[in-house]
Amino acid sequence: MRISRWLADRWVMIVALLVLGYLALPILVVAGLSFNRPSSRLSYDFNEFTLDNWRQPCATSDMCDAVVRSVQIGFIATVVATVLGTLMAFALVRHRFRGRSGINVLIFLPMATPELVMGTSLLALFVSAGVPQGFWTIVIAHVMFCVSFVVVTVKARLAGMDRRLEEAAMDLYANEWQTFRRITLPLVLPGIVAAALLAFSLSFDDFIITNFNAGTTVTFPMYVWGAAQRGIPPQVNVIGTAMFAIALLLVGLSSLRGRQARRANLLAGPAQARPARRTS
Repeated sequence: MRISRWLADRWVMIVALLVLGYLALPILVVAGLSFNRPSSRLSYDFNEFTLDNWRQPCATSDMCDAVVRSVQIGFIATVVATVLGTLMAFALVRHRFRGRSGINVLIFLPMATPELVMGTSLLALFVSAGVPQGFWTIVIAHVMFCVSFVVVTVKARLAGMDRRLEEAAMDLYANEWQTFRRITLPLVLPGIVAAALLAFSLSFDDFIITNFNAGTTVTFPMYVWGAAQRGIPPQVNVIGTAMFAIALLLVGLSSLRGRQARRANLLAGPAQARPARRTS
């Protein structure tokens, strides 16, 4: 009876842990294979523990060049998509204009369109315009589908923000720029950062759209796809594990900073509510 009662009280948590474990299983396999010395290039079983893969992550120079190129493309696409998507989100949430509902529908089209269709469409556009495929065509393609995710993420943050905070700042004689810098931007910044991280991960991980518009440029996903035919080097697992660890660290630091800010606000509340002691 005690066991059944314990399971009945905690079955939601148990199911959630099982689902999270299932999702984390491929990541754990990749992390384990990053310490593996395979018996052959086409073997993916765990043969021997080694740290050589982490000591020499750039043993294959072509792979490191592809990683650097993917990081460059992801950074440029993230900056452009974040700026454009944030401005579009503010316009769609804060202003009423003709065609607003139609633009909201168009925002979701890149998210709903299959990547195969988007990749071939962009390829036809670049070929008809006479634009040579390469680094910048990949950047343009990545910006196109990353903007939608940025707009949706920032819109959700703006929709949940209390406009009365900005109105209170304006009542206290703050101008538009001061209100935006000290009230609006700090409140929206977590959504912007989340949108930027999402855009970078999507850009770094994309293969289908990139493959159609890359020309002779090779990114990290394209390198992995090409290397799979002749044996993926174990350093690929090192790159994947490092990228996941960096993303996990950024999320952890952001969560810790938010928790510290909430704790500071809770401690500051009673101190501000306490009446000042009279001095004689």
